[in-house]
Amino acid sequence: MKKNVGGFDKILRIAAGVALIGYALYSGEWWGYLGVVPLVTAFIGWCPAYLPFGLSTCKTKESK
Repeated sequence: MKKNVGGFDKILRIAAGVALIGYALYSGEWWGYLGVVPLVTAFIGWCPAYLPFGLSTCKTKESK
């Protein structure tokens, strides 16, 4: 599994995940628990939704 989730993307995913879970706890709405998905993808650094499109938000190393 090659990492495809970079720094700023991780921050956004963590913020969205925490916000959704917080909303679920506050309101009792079940779908807010889907916030676990962006949290997991942020912590493992890999998003399966990026694969079909060949996307990556990781910084690339440039050769000199």
